[in-house]
Amino acid sequence: MDSGLAALLGAAVGAATTLGAAIVNGRAQARSQLAQWSRQHRRDAYAGYLGALHDRDIAMDAVLEALRSDQPDLPDVDEKTGRFITLAREVHRAGEVVILEGPESLAETAERVTRASGELSQVMRQMAEKARAGDTGGRAEDAARAAERERVLYEAVKDFRVAARNTIGAND
Repeated sequence: MDSGLAALLGAAVGAATTLGAAIVNGRAQARSQLAQWSRQHRRDAYAGYLGALHDRDIAMDAVLEALRSDQPDLPDVDEKTGRFITLAREVHRAGEVVILEGPESLAETAERVTRASGELSQVMRQMAEKARAGDTGGRAEDAARAAERERVLYEAVKDFRVAARNTIGAND
């Protein structure tokens, strides 16, 4: 084999090896970028959901505080309830994004938050109905039920945070 042919063959093998390495590195980089993009979208979805929950919970606290008064100001309760309903819709929208972006396990955790929130909302509605009817009986029991539902909701949201953090950190 003459030296020119050997040099040409060596150059061809070197070029093929370089091209192969570039393809492998390009694919690895593309996978890494896709994983980062996916984590960022999930993080944004989860942060949006938690932010919507926070805003809605502040509105819920305002309604419950107004209802715990000895003489609830019904127009004030109605105004605060309207704000709560608007923010609850925002939570629902943000929850839909979580369901789209996240794994099934996180959607199930978000559903627990939804159930706990619905149970607390039901207690709040009953308290509002009693206030409108002028029924002051059972106020202590209603307040205790609301406090228990708030605790359950808090735990569900805390579980969602942990699951979201684990999902964002996962490379699935």
